[in-house]
Amino acid sequence: MKREIKALVDGGSAKPMPPLGPALSAAKLPVNEVIAKINEATKSFSGMKVPVTIIYEGSNYEIVVETPPITELIKKEAKIEKGASNKDQIAGNITMDKLIELAKSTSSNSKSVKARLKELIGTCQSMGITIDGKKPKEIKDI
Repeated sequence: MKREIKALVDGGSAKPMPPLGPALSAAKLPVNEVIAKINEATKSFSGMKVPVTIIYEGSNYEIVVETPPITELIKKEAKIEKGASNKDQIAGNITMDKLIELAKSTSSNSKSVKARLKELIGTCQSMGITIDGKKPKEIKDI
């Protein structure tokens, strides 16, 4: 019977510490080998939290890397570590071109790229991130 271990790891720098290390050990998987493979698979998401699922049966395993949360992708593009702590603060800036790129490359329940772009603009609003120097609420034409 296949089982799963789900974890949120630091892209490219997962460590065999709780909760991942003990879970891998309890599953009788080679901890250091699995961690090395996770780090290799997530190195392109360096500096971001990345959801990872390890599907295993006996000693056989497969690592599934999911897309990081959209807030992590936006923070990376805006070159910030965290969003604004209050609604009047500006945490960073992102270009509309980057948002369009994210809208096209990330998955969502949205029916179109335009709808996904509106979601991303709303996320920028809640994080205190401007778009091409404008507050997200000022952006009307999409």
